[in-house]
Amino acid sequence: MRGQLANPGVAARGRGAVKLLWQRAIAIVLAFTAFLYGVEGVDSVTDHSLDFAGGVKPRQVDGLDGILFAPVLHADWEHLMGNTVPVLVLGLLTLLTGIGRGLAATAIVWVIGGLGQWLLGASNSVHVGASVLVFGWLTYLISRGWFARNVAQIAIGVVVGLLYGSILWGVLPGQNGISWQGHLFGALGGLVAGWVLSSDERRHRRGADAGRLASSG
Repeated sequence: MRGQLANPGVAARGRGAVKLLWQRAIAIVLAFTAFLYGVEGVDSVTDHSLDFAGGVKPRQVDGLDGILFAPVLHADWEHLMGNTVPVLVLGLLTLLTGIGRGLAATAIVWVIGGLGQWLLGASNSVHVGASVLVFGWLTYLISRGWFARNVAQIAIGVVVGLLYGSILWGVLPGQNGISWQGHLFGALGGLVAGWVLSSDERRHRRGADAGRLASSG
């Protein structure tokens, strides 16, 4: 019996799609990182007025704007540089799950993390920083493969967990000047994103399981 040969055109299109995904993901994460540095540059020359105006101010009506703006603001250059590598690595890996899916995961983390800071942050504090996204991307990458039962995604989650899992201690209170509320709710947002954005795979798996049960009945 002659074996089935792979269609070279289909294989080429598959490689082209993967290459395009990488190119788009790299371009987006580099542009976002450059934007963070541009914002910090403006913030520095305006005596950090952007931090107070755009940060999350817990339980203050004018602090609700911070839910939209706080993740692109940083207390100083050291704060931004500390977030840069995790933003590049985890942001890229998140986008490589699919550009649309990665952006949707980011939006979910962005909103849930900001709301958590606004609801539970200390009074008279201002919360800024992309670490909300970092924690959310981390838990999204770790959890999505398990929710979807996707072996490749599980492997990525294991690797990411080994590399960055230790930062999850940052969801616990105790360090002065650290927004553990943002870390905690960003991480919760990542779990929500992992669950919501794996719904298609979960439905497909339930349908396949139902089909196997029916055929064996």
